[in-house]
Amino acid sequence: MTQLDDSYDVVVLGGGAAGLNAALMLARSRRSVAVIDAGAPRNAPAQGVHGLLGREGMSPLELLGIGRAEVRGYGGHVVSGEVVSVVRAGNAAGAEFLVTIADGNTVSARRILVATGLADELPDVPGLREHWGHDVLHCPYCHGWEVRDQRIAVLASGPMSVHQALLFSQLSDDIVFLSHTADPLTAEDTEKLVARGIRIVDGKVVEVLGADRLTGVQLADGSVVERDALVVGPRMNTRATFLTDLGLIPEPHPSGMGDHIPADPMGRTSVPGVWIAGNATDPSAQVGAAAAAGAMAGAQINAELVMAETAAAVDARRAESSSV
Repeated sequence: MTQLDDSYDVVVLGGGAAGLNAALMLARSRRSVAVIDAGAPRNAPAQGVHGLLGREGMSPLELLGIGRAEVRGYGGHVVSGEVVSVVRAGNAAGAEFLVTIADGNTVSARRILVATGLADELPDVPGLREHWGHDVLHCPYCHGWEVRDQRIAVLASGPMSVHQALLFSQLSDDIVFLSHTADPLTAEDTEKLVARGIRIVDGKVVEVLGADRLTGVQLADGSVVERDALVVGPRMNTRATFLTDLGLIPEPHPSGMGDHIPADPMGRTSVPGVWIAGNATDPSAQVGAAAAAGAMAGAQINAELVMAETAAAVDARRAESSSV
């Protein structure tokens, strides 16, 4: 179950929460399914998964290991590989696809589910990346409890920075908003921050300080703002750029946080036969939401295949009856 067959009902691209939960639903529906995973989960630097009922605080890698075992337990295949292209393959109805992996192997599928997630493009500040996923974070629901009551700074590095600062003020009374290189705050945003007791510090941040633990940030004028944690707003870029041959081009997300590939609430993209779930289409989805979206897409794909098979069986029965 760690090697690919030549063809499957469904090939799932990406083995995170969305991809594995979709594969689980499909395998339990007795569909032949393969998950192709590049092995670079977005949340790998985090110490634990949070906000996921029944799995609170579990290591992200442990959670994925359990998920792989569950999919394989129902006969699904989970293999390592990096997808480089997906194209249509010899079916006029557009229901068959050919997936090419970086090692040159190919596999065909009746349906494709994209669950490759996204990549975080971090602010270009020396020392910041070294603390990413620990003392440098972005989501109050994923990691806010772990820095409660600490000295927190919010770096103005994205369109949601003010909103982030307001949310983190629920977790600590000591919040600093670092204006950095962002446009000047509006009067309304300034009023909101001040009303929540958030101190505004102007000046470009030139370095994040601290070795094992973050200790603060240094500004361009040489001054140091001592902090225990730093909140940033990374740009979130979808990893599904290999879909361009099918006409699926990443589009800017309405939040301004990055890009995504649009889909309907069930996960259908604009290309028949191609579905998508998780952060590749919803950058804000946490692990639980991504898994739920994967489960929904998996169930809908199975239903679509059942309907297609039923229609084919009806046509065959009619053809047989007419020839008698």
